[in-house]
Order: sequence, then structure tokens, then C-alpha cells
Amino acid sequence: MTCPILFSRVSRLFRCAALSRAALGAVLAALALILTPPAAQADITLTFGTYAADKPTVTVKKYRPFLSFLEARLADELGEPVIIRMKIAKEYGEGISDLATGAVDFARFGPASYVHVKNADPGIQLITMESKMGQKRFKGVIIVHAKSSITSLEQLKGESFAFGDELSTIGRYLSQAELLDAGISSSDLSSFEFLGRHDLVGEAVGAGRFTAGALKESTYQKLVAKGVPIKVLTSFDNVTKPWLASSGTDPEIVAAMRRVMLASENEEIVRRISRNGFLEGTDDDYDFVRKGMERSMSF
Repeated sequence: MTCPILFSRVSRLFRCAALSRAALGAVLAALALILTPPAAQADITLTFGTYAADKPTVTVKKYRPFLSFLEARLADELGEPVIIRMKIAKEYGEGISDLATGAVDFARFGPASYVHVKNADPGIQLITMESKMGQKRFKGVIIVHAKSSITSLEQLKGESFAFGDELSTIGRYLSQAELLDAGISSSDLSSFEFLGRHDLVGEAVGAGRFTAGALKESTYQKLVAKGVPIKVLTSFDNVTKPWLASSGTDPEIVAAMRRVMLASENEEIVRRISRNGFLEGTDDDYDFVRKGMERSMSF
């Protein structure tokens, strides 16, 4: 007995009359497995976060080549395609919040921002810290106008001062600690302001809007090269920048990042971010900054 049943294209392959319901179900299940395409391999998508200590366009230009390098190396390490997106916060506080809440997977911060985000979420993971000539310290500077007659911090009493961001390691905490060590607190200045970015501080002092200001040494050098009329009054130590992962970032990915960033054969692209590559770091490396932050509370 024949009873041809048409059910789309399947009927062209099987004669249902010769099959029991159970057999038909088995055939259809097998057919479904054959016709269902294998699931596409999902990419690992990560978001890198930082804040604009300099112009946002400069920040993107600085990081994108390194992030592309990191994508390729992580894909090799993890055996899966890796995509890294960027999220640049306008302010330090926003960047800290992004990492603490998991809005970004990993980030490059200043030391004081690391202290703040670690306080907000103790689960924050330290990937590596940057190297400066093989060391974990670099310089911040307090500057004055190139034609200024001021030669010591003590002479800044009664003068105006430009700080960076209110959460900046150099732009606030450590420079305020330096002023306090010279016997100068906020009440000893004629005025002071927080301008946000290091480059804005240097430009404001060069334009004569403030007597002095604090910024990182690398930004100072760039501004001088551009012809901004400023000079160093004094310099002070800072700890190199940490690279951090959120508490929710897969430890396997964090370990892969660490391997790539610490590899001795890293290409020149790595040195655009950190002149001498990266070093292994611990939370204790930032106790120096914690002390400076505590000292600045008296400013």
C-alpha cells in the first residue's frame, strides 16, 4: 500500500509509507543534524578602557596600534579570534567607574586611579606594570614659565597653581605632597584650579594664566618641542602605570595578556606604549602612591 505524503523537500528523499512513525522520527532527526550548519566560532570580544589625560585623538592614535598587536597575539595564545574595542572616558572618575563596574574588560590607568578602583572593587586584577628603563619609577614635574625668576617651590607662596585632574597621581596627589613638603598648602596659594589634562596645564602656564603647574614629564617634553615656553622647577618620583583587568574578566584571558606583554621578543609596537616594555607587578608596588595620596589630604 502506498500513501505518498508531501512534506516539503523531505518527501523527495523518503517514502513515508514504508516507515513507521518511530522510524520516520529517527530519519527526520538525522536529516536535521545533516542540514543544520555547525555553530560559527564566536570571537572573544574585549573592551579596553582609559581616560583622556591628553587630547582624545592623541589617545586613540597612541593605543590603537598596540591593541591591534594584542588582538593578534591573544588570538594565537587563546586559539580563538580576538576583537578589542576602545572606550575612552572623558574624565578620570568615569574611567575608574567603567573598570569597577565591568563596563570595560581591561584598562591602563595612572597609579592613583588604580588605588581608587582597587578600593572600589578589591577583585581588580593587576596584569602588568610599565617599565621605564627597566625600572618601576618615572618622573612628574612642576613647571613655571620659561622666563620665570622662581627657582624653588618655597617661592610659590602667594602664587597661582594649575593642577590636572582631581584624581590624577601627578596632576594632583603627588604634586600636592611636594608642595606640602615645601611648606605650602592651598591657603598659601593665591588661587589654584584643576584643568583636567596634563597638556592643558602646560599650555596654561606657558600662556601666563598660572605661575606654576604639575604634569607628567613626557607631556612637558612634547609641549617644549612644540614651542610652549615652560621650564621645570622641580621633578618628583611616580610609580609606572598599571594595566588592569576587571574582576569579571576571565583569568585565562588575563594570564594570556600577561604572557604576551611580558614576552622578551615583543615588537617595537609595544615600546610605543611602554618605552621598555612591561614588568611583573604587585599591589605593594603602589604603596608609595598610597602614601602620597594620604599626604595630599592635608593640602
